Amino acid sequence: MLESERIAIAAHLHVQLRRVTGRVTDTEWMARNLEYADDVVRFARAAALEKGLDELAELAQRLDAAMQALRPAPKPVKAAPLAAPRVEPEPVARYVGRLR
Repeated sequence: MLESERIAIAAHLHVQLRRVTGRVTDTEWMARNLEYADDVVRFARAAALEKGLDELAELAQRLDAAMQALRPAPKPVKAAPLAAPRVEPEPVARYVGRLR
């Protein structure tokens, strides 16, 4: 997703948050910084739940989806090598008896 599209979504969310909660946000920083965007999304979802605002929840979801492109790819988990089946060695003939 283009940065301009993320900024547009962030601007819509900013206006809605300002109108509903009085909260002022930075739209450009929200579109560039993943941690800030996550915090704003968390706040918007809580406010939407508290006040029953579906439009605010939808905007928070849209921003969260738009920020997926900035998330680092998960590191692949290295699988532990499979252990070879344990094979017991053939018993070795031992000297049984006593020394003369």
